Amino acid sequence: MTARAAASGTRDYVIVTLAYWGFTLTDGALRMLVLLHFFRLGYSPFTLAFLFLLYEAAGIGANLAGGWLATRFGITRMLAIGLATQIAGFLLLSALSPGWGAVLSVAWVVLAQGVCGVAKDLTKTASKSAIKLTAGGASGRLFRWVAFFTGSKNAMKGVGFFLGGLLLELLGFRGALWLMAVALALVLLGVLAALPP
Repeated sequence: MTARAAASGTRDYVIVTLAYWGFTLTDGALRMLVLLHFFRLGYSPFTLAFLFLLYEAAGIGANLAGGWLATRFGITRMLAIGLATQIAGFLLLSALSPGWGAVLSVAWVVLAQGVCGVAKDLTKTASKSAIKLTAGGASGRLFRWVAFFTGSKNAMKGVGFFLGGLLLELLGFRGALWLMAVALALVLLGVLAALPP
């Protein structure tokens, strides 16, 4: 690998990692927002757990299809689709009306969480594929990059949990979702502008 290719690979790795950090922060915040908001509204523990059912189940299909889609359409495009899907999930969730009954509210949240679950695994698959590609043939570099990426992802998710609680306290449920949608839109624009197709 030439020095120029290595520098380009490092640059792309940094961009993908920053984008995934932004995604993971908002994804962790989303979990806390939903959990704490509906806990405040008096929902039972079983109902709170049910809110996340489709979020986790949707990830199975997205994981299965993510690698094939990244190969067919390109990693940058799949990363962008994952980010855009998360934004759509946030906006869908923000449309929840306080006047709706419990059944409709739960169904709406489960659907929106399912959209976010698809987004999570599309983004994760594209990001991990990008790291393998940008590391090139250097197996030592690949191991270090994947180790850092995975460890930092877990740390960002933990920070996201605190961020979700803070945003709920400061901005409320809908305001927090809108702010996170705007932040991810900026990340999406950065990915489209900075990464090669």
